[in-house]
Amino acid sequence: MLKANVKNKNLQGIREELHDAILSKIDLSREVADEEIEDIINSAIMAKGQDMYISLAEKLRLETELFDSIRKKGVIQPLIDDPTVTEIMVNGMEHIFVEREGRLFEWDRNFESREALNDVIQQIAAASNRVVNEASPIVDARLENGARVNIVMNPVALNGPIITIRRFPDKPIKMEDLIRFGAISTEAVDFLRKLVVAGYNIFISGGTGSGKTTFLNALSHFIPTETRVITIEDSAELQIQGIPNLVSLETRNANVEGCNPITIRDLIKSSLRMRPDRIIVGEVRDGAALDFLQAANTGHDGSLSTGHANSAKDMLSRLETMVLMAGMELPLAAIRRQIASAVDIIVHLGRLRDKSRKVLEIVEITGYEGGEITFEPLYSFDGERLSKVRELRFTEKLERSGIK
Repeated sequence: MLKANVKNKNLQGIREELHDAILSKIDLSREVADEEIEDIINSAIMAKGQDMYISLAEKLRLETELFDSIRKKGVIQPLIDDPTVTEIMVNGMEHIFVEREGRLFEWDRNFESREALNDVIQQIAAASNRVVNEASPIVDARLENGARVNIVMNPVALNGPIITIRRFPDKPIKMEDLIRFGAISTEAVDFLRKLVVAGYNIFISGGTGSGKTTFLNALSHFIPTETRVITIEDSAELQIQGIPNLVSLETRNANVEGCNPITIRDLIKSSLRMRPDRIIVGEVRDGAALDFLQAANTGHDGSLSTGHANSAKDMLSRLETMVLMAGMELPLAAIRRQIASAVDIIVHLGRLRDKSRKVLEIVEITGYEGGEITFEPLYSFDGERLSKVRELRFTEKLERSGIK
């Protein structure tokens, strides 16, 4: 065991030495092809092999790790490439945790230095036109494969830098897949399909990792193809397909060049001038809730969004709080009327003890009475299955669409 550790340390030293030598031979003033970098790496390893013995397995490992460190995401590249990995959590240079098939474990590899970790962070941020540093230590970004990335740097992260990567399936998950996984019943899917086609405004709630974005993607497949849809996100991760008239908008952070930030609120207001039929907001978490509700209340039926909450009832309370964050000083009664008028349906998701994700309830917002938003469950999860509780009360949109 001790011999293996010593050998790994020697290989690490060789890798660091070769890394610097290879970078010095790459002409950064022009675009360099991957093949050219691979040739430089191979030549450097062969030259090193003349000075000391390096086994074939070690040479192959050096080739991969050196290329990943120069062209890709360093030590975490194999995890990014692994389709079975759903989450990657880098806690500083020493600890990397991985979620695979709902199970969390610590990976047996780590970043060799803080500089290597910082290089990967800057590469991720730059690819999404983001800036992250001590002056702006928190940033949301995305990878080339659509994975969502959150980065928290020093001095905010005391044991940082921290990278959290949420990877989405290469092929968007459809409702048929969710039925097969046992996340929702066929009857409930058919019901939701009719609501989406008819233009009901639907809000998806749930805790972290409950599958809100995945469910929103699956639900969006029911939107009629002739519809003009505008999506608005902090970092683009929705995988909406089959809609030719699709516009995707993404927020922008302020940067050192003096560019002003562009927020979810800015994008919602701008989208209303783009003649949308439906607006999809990836997630509302602040005063943007007010703008979404106003958009849903002004003729943009069929709008969709998600939010963090512990239940459908809790989502309504959270929406009230978020509207108050808009700084409009609206009376609570006016806010509740706005929510009751704008949101037709709440679909609440959750994760069970076995790590499976389920639709726990589908709720209809029925109005505003006695100073409170009223709602009634349509479907409820009883611990084993999602069962129908009652029929939909407000069917006007279904009738206008000719749907029974």
